[in-house]
Formats: sequence, C-alpha cells, structure tokens
Amino acid sequence: MGRIKTHDYKVFLTLICRRERERRKRRVVHLFRFTPQKNPNPHKSRFQVPTLCLVNRENSVSCQFMAAKRVIAVCQSGGEFETGKDGTLLYNGGDAHAIDVDDETKFEDFKTEVAEMFNLSMNTMSIKYFLPGNKKTLITVSNEKDLKRMIKFHGNSASVDVFIIMEEENVAHDVSNMPASRSSRTTLSEAVAPVDPPLAAPLDIVDANNHHIDASIDMPTEISSILSLSKSTQQWQNTITGVGQRFTGVQEFRETLRKYAIAHQFAFRYKKNDSHRVTVKCKVEGCPWRIHASRLSTTQLICIKKMNPTHTCEGTALATGHQATRSWVASIIKERLKAFPHYKPKDIVTDIRQEFGIQLNYYQAWRGKEIAREQLQGSYKYAYSQLPLFCDRIMETNPGSLATFSTKEDSTFHRLFIAFHASLCGFVQGCRPLLFLDSIPLNSKYQGTLLAATAADGDDGVFPVAFSVVDAETDENWYWFLLQLKSALSTSCPITFVADIQKGLRESISEIFKGSYHGYCLRYLTEQLIRDLKGQFSHEMKRLMIDDLHNAALAPRPELFQTYLESIKKISLEAYNWVIQSEPQNWANAYFQGARYNHITSNFGELFYSWVSDAHELPITQMVDVVRQKIMELIYTRRATSDQWLTRLTPCMEDRLANEGMKVRTLQVLLTTGSVFEVRGESTEIVDMDRWDCSCKGWQLSALPCCHAIAVITCIGRSPYDYCSRYFTTESYRLTYAESIQPIPDVEKPLQKDSSSALVTVTPPPTRRPPGRPTTKKVGSQESVEHRITLRMTLAG
Repeated sequence: MGRIKTHDYKVFLTLICRRERERRKRRVVHLFRFTPQKNPNPHKSRFQVPTLCLVNRENSVSCQFMAAKRVIAVCQSGGEFETGKDGTLLYNGGDAHAIDVDDETKFEDFKTEVAEMFNLSMNTMSIKYFLPGNKKTLITVSNEKDLKRMIKFHGNSASVDVFIIMEEENVAHDVSNMPASRSSRTTLSEAVAPVDPPLAAPLDIVDANNHHIDASIDMPTEISSILSLSKSTQQWQNTITGVGQRFTGVQEFRETLRKYAIAHQFAFRYKKNDSHRVTVKCKVEGCPWRIHASRLSTTQLICIKKMNPTHTCEGTALATGHQATRSWVASIIKERLKAFPHYKPKDIVTDIRQEFGIQLNYYQAWRGKEIAREQLQGSYKYAYSQLPLFCDRIMETNPGSLATFSTKEDSTFHRLFIAFHASLCGFVQGCRPLLFLDSIPLNSKYQGTLLAATAADGDDGVFPVAFSVVDAETDENWYWFLLQLKSALSTSCPITFVADIQKGLRESISEIFKGSYHGYCLRYLTEQLIRDLKGQFSHEMKRLMIDDLHNAALAPRPELFQTYLESIKKISLEAYNWVIQSEPQNWANAYFQGARYNHITSNFGELFYSWVSDAHELPITQMVDVVRQKIMELIYTRRATSDQWLTRLTPCMEDRLANEGMKVRTLQVLLTTGSVFEVRGESTEIVDMDRWDCSCKGWQLSALPCCHAIAVITCIGRSPYDYCSRYFTTESYRLTYAESIQPIPDVEKPLQKDSSSALVTVTPPPTRRPPGRPTTKKVGSQESVEHRITLRMTLAG
C-alpha cells in the first residue's frame, strides 16, 4: 500500500515503529513523514511516502517505546463497494482520515473521533474492516473487545483499512451481524495449530538515501486464525429458538444444532447422543451453555426440553472440522461443484476455512465432494440398476445400434457393449477394413476397464466404432467384446486387427473373425521385449535396439528386415533370438499378409482415453452418454468440414501423393513387356500396372502410388488419382460421416413403456477404487512414447 487517501492536503500523522537490532545492541526508531502530493482531481486526494528519517541513540532525538500494539486505522467513508470477478470487495471513492490506535484506545473514544472526522451521527454508523488475507467479508467493530481484536489481527501490519458504513445505505456486501461478544469467534470444535493468514501488504517506505525498507521486519507475529461469517451462515443464527422447539427427528436436530454452532462460532460436545435423546454442552470447561432435547412420547418428534443460552467463555480461538460432517460439507459445496466440476478437495478445504472458520482435512473434503457429486449426478448404484433401460433407450432412439450387457450369477455388473448405428455404418461404407483394439483403465468409483475398437478414416483420423465397459481386462471379456462386434458388423470382408499379442486376442480374433489378420501392436511388442531382456542394458543400448526393431517392422523387403535384425544381434544375441521367436509375420511389413496401411501401433484408442478421462467420475450411464455425445459431436464437425473440400482425395492423402510426385523428375521409365515397366533412379524398380504393384513395396503398403508408379502413370498418360485406394477419396470420407447419432433424451429417467429388461437386476461390481489419488495419465514406457512420436513423423513424411 504505497499511497493513503486523505480529505485534505495537510500532514495528519507520524508513524512510529520500533526495531531492535541485536547485532548493534541499540534501538532504532523510524519516523515516517507524509507530505501532500498535488492531485488534479479535487475530489480525491492522496498522500505519498517520499522520505524516511532514521534516528538512533546517537542522535539528539529521543523517543520512548511503547509496549502496546499500535496500528494506523485508515478510516474511509463516502465511497462504494464493488465486487471483483474473484469475489473480493473493492472500495472506491470517498474521503479518508488516519487515526493512531493501540491496545489502550477506548472504543467510544475511537468511534467519537471517527464521527467528528466525517461529521456523522454515531447512532447511524457502523465500523467495518477486513481480516488479513480476506477481502470478501467485512467484520463489524461494535465494542472494546472487537477493537482490540482488530488491533491484534493486524499486529503484523502497519495499518488497517477501516470502512465507515451508514446503516441507511443499502450496500451490497457480506456483513457479519454476530453479537458483539461473538464477532470474532471461529471455532467449531477441537483447537489445532494456528494457520498464519497472509500478511497485509507493507508500506513502500524509503529512507533519506532512497533505500527501500521492509516495514514488516521485527513486527509482532502473533495473529489468530480467525475468519468471518458468510452471508449464508448468518441465516443459521436463529435456527435454535429455545425450549419447546420441535424437530422431525434426531438427525434434523443434530444438523440444526451444528448450523447454530457454526453461526455463533462455538464448539460443543455431546454428553448423550442416541436415537431418542441428545444432550450437548459447550466445549469450554466452566461455560454454562447447555441444551437437552428428547423424543416426545409415542412420536418421532424431538423437542428441546432444557436450554441455557448463556455463554461465559470467549470460545476457542481455532477451528477444525470435527463437527463438520460430510453431509454438511456436501450441502455447502454442491452449487460450486455444479458450476466447477473439477473443484479440488484442497480448494474446498481453503474455501471452508475462509468462509466458515472450519479447518477440514483432505479426506473430509474429498468425502464431502463425493456426496455432493452423487447428489448432483445421481447414485452410482442407481446407475447400474438403470443399465437395462438405458440399453433399451439407445436402441430405441438409434435403430440399428447394439447396446447389450451381462451380469454375473449374483447380479453384479460384468460388462457392457455399445456400438451406434452411425459408427457401424460409417466403418463399413467409408473406412478401410482396419480396426485397432486397445484398452483404457477407468478411475471411476468401481474401477473397471474400457475396451475400444477404432478405425482410421480416409484422412487418417480416428473413427470410433464400438466400445465396452468391463469389470476387468481378461481373455474372456475380450472374447465377449469381439463376439458382440462380429454380430454388430454387417460385413464379410476380411478385417485386419492391430492389437496386443497378449490377453488371448490372437485366439479370439482367429476364431471369431475367420480369414482376418492380426497385426501385433509394435508398442506392446517393444514393451514386452524390454521386460523380457534379462541382461543389464544401458538406456542407450535399449534405445538402439528399439530403433532397430521399429525400422525392421517398417522395412518393406525381407533383405532390409534382416539387415536391422543383424544390428540387434550385434548388441544382444538374447534380443535377436527374442525377435526371431516373436512371429515377425504378424508385425513386420516384409512378411505381413494383411493390409495395415503402414499403421503398426494400436494407440488409436487414445482418443477414447481423452474422452473418458473427463467423465470417469460419472455414474456408468452418464459416462457412456458423455462418450456418445463426443462421437456425435465428432461426426457432425467432420461432416461439416469435409463439405468444404474441393479435392478428389482427403487433404492428408493429397499431401502424401504430392510428396511422392515431387520425386518423379529424377526417374527414368523403360517399357519391358505389357503392363510391366522398369523405373531407374537411385535404384531400379519394377512396376506392374495391372497388379498395382511396385518392387519397392511402397504402393502396396500405403495404397497410394509410390514415386515409381507415378512416373509410369504419367508416361502412359493416366491420372495418379485413378490408382489410389477408394478409401482415401473425399467421397468415401463423407460416407464415413454420413449417418448421425441421435440424442437420448432424459438419460436418468426410466422408459415409459413396459420393458422386459426392466425386470433384470444389475448391482455394482465388487471392485472398488483403492484409497489414494488415482492416476490421470496412462502409463507407458518412455521408449515407446518417444518412438510413437518418431513413427508419426516418419509416416507423415
């Protein structure tokens, strides 16, 4: 606070602070002289601190040190409060005066001097101030104790801003209307170590040599962890009215009593607490406050029979959340959680402490958040019971879709499969017969795993086809997932699956999708290699082996594949033997019989992971519906984008074709026989136009003409577009996104019509999320992450 408002251009005050320097064993007194600064605005005048005179024991000036705490009360009146975006109150306009106050200052004298300064009536004005670090709520000064507390709270500050409010003014801000004896009490239960609030900003003070001095040095450090009451808390002050008051039950009485204690800021303890009687007394020994309530005969009503409303204690100075129950915390934060779904427990702890003076621990805040989320989003248990009706509604609103589930013998949830008609139709009509299988761990209350089948659209974008929520990733669940996928797809053409070698997928794919191909995901293969190597290999050696493995997978011809394997053999014979036994015919381009279009990893499922990570805390039906909304949004956006395309191929494929065309100018084409051509350049390749084949294997692997094929196509006067896969055309891309996913209205409400599925009982799985903070990112080896990036760059080039 470098400037202080004032009413005129006179010097009002001299600030005196004491400093003790043990090194010199002498005392230094700092004299702060404020001089007026010219201000073009006659309605707002300010004082600035230009100089500081230091006077020590050797100087002729003498000063007597005062033991009492002293602060400068900067009194302001006539302005208006404005609420900032973060909820803080800002005071603008008006006049200001400064008064020197200490522990000996009488409240009546202070109030009289303030009234005379501003020419106000003492009966119609109230005195307010902010606590250090809290600019959202004002505290009222109404008696001697309040004034002393204000001085104590600002013992670490040189000044305190005091606001003079006229009672007839309608000022929109939070004002504590607590009784005078309770205006500074914060505790609700056990006392704990105090938490020092942020100190007020010190004055910007300079000495005669223009050196800055920290005014906070050697200032008193005692300050109470005191917090003001919020506006909502004030409404709880009269929840307990006295003897004869009735409640519907013990639970209502306890909740009401808790609010009453929070509002009046005192701690209590139960002497008797059962289903028909409750006796409570003040936690401070010797305080006579007491209340007793019991059940009225033959009813469930609870009535207050005895009550002593008098407090003789000062209350404890600190607060914990011992009496702040989880349900109470939930009721307080529910609306905020609704507006801010990612409201963190640590922020809840801070807000509750600032607004109610209650110190919660992390677990109390977390449990309160869980209850509030369940109240807002619905019960997790209830969501599982709604799965039968939910599946019926999906297939009713999206004909042609498949939504099915299964339970275990004890009716607990086992697995759920969802495939929307728009996704199934888009895959069959516009996508390559290529599916990526991947799994994603869920951090929901009941854990589980999401299994995903995704495709690549004509622009190499991720296209969701089907997904499943299962209790665990097992061979049996993958088999069930593929079985449902097979029944949902209306195609008989062979499909290439890029998936992990583990989890029984090899057997399941070959059995369910006969005639299809299984390309092992190189990411999982790489991780397995690193795990199986028993030797002590450095990070550099592992990196080199992984480089060679990836290059071997991408090698188009067997001789080049063998070259990279020899490089691995030079590093480790064990790694070489492992690669030979890993069935290269299922992952190496040189031997793979299916069409992978140069896709060698199954990480297309990461799109699902990003979606689910935002919804994993929702009940299962709402989580699935969030995924549905994401797919619906994706289809609509990409359809609208493709409507603007004017090219024959999708933008990504146009770029790749153009890059190959740039290499043609250095090539020479020679006709051999019929449709077979010889192309010479850095190497000599043979191009068979009838079979769409080039000896470099680039045409077959990518389904786009390589530079050798483009050279021949140009020579015979044809267009390269005529020799591109139909899956890369803009027309096929638009067919992929031609169908729409329809909304599912009132997901939480049961169907109106009768359904046999409604008779099926589904309960949550027995697995529960373990204690501790769940992981938010999928864990993978650093090597595989690095090489995924390298592969993407290689394929894009």
